[in-house]
Amino acid sequence: MVLAVVLLLVLAGVGVVVTRPGPVAGWLGDDVGSGPKAAAATPDPDPSDVLAGPDPNAPLPTADGVRAVLDPLVGVAALGSRVNVSVADVISGQTLFAKGADDGTVPASVTKLATGVTALAARGPGYRIPTRAVAGAKAGEVVIIGGGDPTLAIDKKGYYPGAARLDDLAAQVRTALGGATPTSVTVDGSVYSGPVYGPGWDDDIPTGGSGGAVTALMTDGARRDPSVDHGAAARFAEPDLAAGKAFARLLGVPTDTVKRGTAPAPAQAAAGGTPAPGAELGVVQSPPMIRLVDIMISESDNLVAEALARQVALARNQPASFDGGAAAMDAQVAELGLPADEITLSDGSGLSRRNRISPSLLTDLIRLAASPDHPELAGVFGGLPVGGWSGTLDERYRNTPGTAAGAGSVRAKTGTLTAVHSIAGLVTTADGRLLTFAVLTDQVPGGKETAQPALDRITAALAGCGCG
Repeated sequence: MVLAVVLLLVLAGVGVVVTRPGPVAGWLGDDVGSGPKAAAATPDPDPSDVLAGPDPNAPLPTADGVRAVLDPLVGVAALGSRVNVSVADVISGQTLFAKGADDGTVPASVTKLATGVTALAARGPGYRIPTRAVAGAKAGEVVIIGGGDPTLAIDKKGYYPGAARLDDLAAQVRTALGGATPTSVTVDGSVYSGPVYGPGWDDDIPTGGSGGAVTALMTDGARRDPSVDHGAAARFAEPDLAAGKAFARLLGVPTDTVKRGTAPAPAQAAAGGTPAPGAELGVVQSPPMIRLVDIMISESDNLVAEALARQVALARNQPASFDGGAAAMDAQVAELGLPADEITLSDGSGLSRRNRISPSLLTDLIRLAASPDHPELAGVFGGLPVGGWSGTLDERYRNTPGTAAGAGSVRAKTGTLTAVHSIAGLVTTADGRLLTFAVLTDQVPGGKETAQPALDRITAALAGCGCG
């Protein structure tokens, strides 16, 4: 079900206004009938704002007041022996609470905040990822070149609304070829290098439905069935070849001709107007980077995250690999003036247990994205789930005692691995003051049933107090 909702976040005093049409469809000219939930009923009525604009004149909580509220909550047994926390005021930057705030901690999917900010910084909000088709070296050969767009669809029934489509690319190819008949398809994914599975990933991630092989060409985030609902889904083991076969079918080419290879360098056109080897036959473009970041954060989409990490690498002339993406993101953090020694990454999704990020770096990152000095980074806020309302926070802050104040007031990215639970984002206090927070735990003794409510009580406490 597509929620016809507008979430308005006004970061008063820092000059950022983010309007969130949501959650995904209908934004930036999308056809809301192109996604898997296209069979819509009558439109929902316009809702009220979920997050009210904070008051820039609201009183600043005191460090003593915040400590008095949070100290009993961060030490509960459900969160384990390592609970690292940072809370800061967005406008002034003043630190209000710090416990292990500078200690590198396994962040899980909270990593995607760093991925989103660095991708927006490196590529810019308007950048689109191309998927190209060129003439091959042999007569009738068409080479499809993956540029790293994980949202590419086969046709209008794709998973991601507004995605570029292979059927559009095939139509361009047929036009460019004139009367010539394509006879084979070659898949060129050479823009990516290195392993397709990340270092530090749990053994069940490649086949568990939330991760998969990272290749430069794929359709629908490598999903076998793009009509499945959000969340875990069966993925192709070789997404590039699966996409190549889908493209071959659209061109009327036997799928047994599909193979991996590299596109030839452009050459002079042959006599009679036949496209020369390497000549471009068509190109389609992904949604803009700001939209890809929005999808990644709102759905916690791991394959989109890995694609964006590689875009940071390509923008910084690094190999588009797990290692190259991680190194490029670290370098981009440093270039933004943040303490890069407090972030060590092995992937862009947070599936890796080798990742380390400090809570204070996350709150610094959020404050930077809210700064008028970096308007290009504000897109990271659009997809943040809202407590009791959307995304991974949809079912939270509703029925758990001690969390009600967070409903509609907490906007955050969550992270979950076995024994790892995290949350980082923004919260508006009862007095209208906007704070940023990060709570990271990586030695949790139990499961999410006890850990997540404990995290929610921390952030709800910030929402519910003046803490003066």
